[in-house]
Amino acid sequence: MKKWNILLLTFAISLMTTGVFAHAIWIETANTGQIGKEQTVRIYYGEYVDGERDSVAKWYSDIKDLELWLVGPDQKKIQLKTSAAVNYYEAKFTPGSNGAYTLTISHQAKELGGETKYHFLASADVTVGKPAAKSTVAVNTLQLKSDIASAQVNKQIQLKAYHNNSDAVDKKVSVFSPNGWSKELTTDKTGSVSFLPPFPGRYVIEISDMDKSAGEHYGKPYQETWSGATYSFEVK
Repeated sequence: MKKWNILLLTFAISLMTTGVFAHAIWIETANTGQIGKEQTVRIYYGEYVDGERDSVAKWYSDIKDLELWLVGPDQKKIQLKTSAAVNYYEAKFTPGSNGAYTLTISHQAKELGGETKYHFLASADVTVGKPAAKSTVAVNTLQLKSDIASAQVNKQIQLKAYHNNSDAVDKKVSVFSPNGWSKELTTDKTGSVSFLPPFPGRYVIEISDMDKSAGEHYGKPYQETWSGATYSFEVK
């Protein structure tokens, strides 16, 4: 009986871990903005490919305590105030100048999944006017970047992945479209991947990393850290 209890407990932990892995945070906002015009930003948690946006009340661990930051053309970083709705958090900002803006989230969940620590990251870019130069600065430890101001159907989209301020080489990248189409890619030796979007609408791209270093998190030991970073944009 004791052996069966151990097996059942192991299976339950496995299910919980798998469920967390499948979920992600992503940011939704327009690819472009205007000086002096308020822009709305929404943050979701769930499984985008399945059209699943979890109720805020059911978000894993303390994810609802995440912080949303805006990095402007001058590279200054400011925290945006967020407010909760039924299944998303919302924030607003008003661009004050032309240039490239990046919205970013980095949150390590307080709860462990078995012996795994979960690090949820997300980013989205907003272009205002015609920037003198596109921003290539990675503001998260794991992040995707691209020039998506005019992303179009059947037009090649090039993405660059960064990990700890270096090219993220040989990392798995998942592309999710608004109608359930998906594609699996692997970054090359420069940390790059590309794809042709076959449908219009919002795409969510996810890159993940597993760090096998052990440590302690909120007084509990863990053996590995899973990091998952999303990048979201509209294709016309």
